[in-house]
Amino acid sequence: MKQDIRKRFDHYAARQTLKEKYQARMIFDQQGGVWRADHNFIVLLNALPEECTILDIYDRPIQVKTDQLLDTAYELWQEQLNAWSVELAKINAER
Repeated sequence: MKQDIRKRFDHYAARQTLKEKYQARMIFDQQGGVWRADHNFIVLLNALPEECTILDIYDRPIQVKTDQLLDTAYELWQEQLNAWSVELAKINAER
């Protein structure tokens, strides 16, 4: 029974490590700011006008062209989510 509990804990820890790994890969710099590509950021960029000032992850106001930033953020986000999904499937198969 202890071994089953360890396996579950190890599975949870592996998923958490994987999440942190891919979230770190979603950080990028562009247009003088540092951004995190995630669904909230993509929704924000879709709602904003073409040129505006937004806060980067360090809470610095940066003047940006949202269409260029959105293209980069979406591409990076999708690329990392696909890789994350593949790696998660491998972890789940080991379970």
